[in-house]
Amino acid sequence: MQHATVIATFSRRMRVRLDDRTEAEAGIKGKRLKPVCGDRVVVESLPDETDWLITAVDVRRNELTRPNARGQAEVLASNIDYLLAVAAPEPRADWFIIDRYLCAAELMDVDAGVIFNKVDLVDGAPPAELDVYRRMGYDVVTCSAETGMGMDAVAKLLAARRSIIVGQSGVGKSSIINRLIGEDVQRTSEISDKWGEGRHTTVNSVMIDLPGGGAIIDSPGVRDYAPALDSAVLAAQGFREIRAAADECRFTNCRHLREPGCAVKDRVETGGISPRRYESYKRIVNLTRQLTEGRY
Repeated sequence: MQHATVIATFSRRMRVRLDDRTEAEAGIKGKRLKPVCGDRVVVESLPDETDWLITAVDVRRNELTRPNARGQAEVLASNIDYLLAVAAPEPRADWFIIDRYLCAAELMDVDAGVIFNKVDLVDGAPPAELDVYRRMGYDVVTCSAETGMGMDAVAKLLAARRSIIVGQSGVGKSSIINRLIGEDVQRTSEISDKWGEGRHTTVNSVMIDLPGGGAIIDSPGVRDYAPALDSAVLAAQGFREIRAAADECRFTNCRHLREPGCAVKDRVETGGISPRRYESYKRIVNLTRQLTEGRY
């Protein structure tokens, strides 16, 4: 019996890195265990086989989640130090998705940054939304994985940390990773090719070592995303500016929607809080209510 880290997932097949840094394929014991990329797991060797068997999952430090079709939390990755949310001019940036990922990072208690990729396609200044995130203290970098512009700044953000890169399909997450790791990029496709499966359709996540230290978890692109919250009340904790303003609300249980004496709504009206960010907050509240109503 040994401990290992899950570095790639293929449905019920895993690739793990043992503590001696060797890598191996692994199956999963039983149907209840659901390891994800980043998990620390207990593994056992199998007689006369090169594969290992995952028999337990250690307690997770944190989890990146989303609700499944039944409104239950589905874990996408675990034990993360940093979340990197990527937007781009093509496909058109969906800042509501970026907000939802940042909300998840806040609730996981991890640092986060916003990357605006493909800046070489932009005529004029980058989107003003980036300044909103800067004012809130998030790391913000404009870059082009195609030309290499800004990639040194991206590399500095990721050094010596286990990060996850997230965002819409087509924003260039894989291109960013390719630029960061250079000739080592082929390693990512070799993992999925072992079973003859297409990486973009079957791989949930892959952890890739970075040349400057640390590692990055490459997650599939999405059309939409929301964190899985047990209660709509938690949504406010995922927005830095709302969390800070809430201390000045008249009522301690203010939901920042229709209550009188709400400091959050006052700051939205006076420009202290971005109206679009406030709309983003309300959307997460409404979505969470819809998903949780059916549980009880």
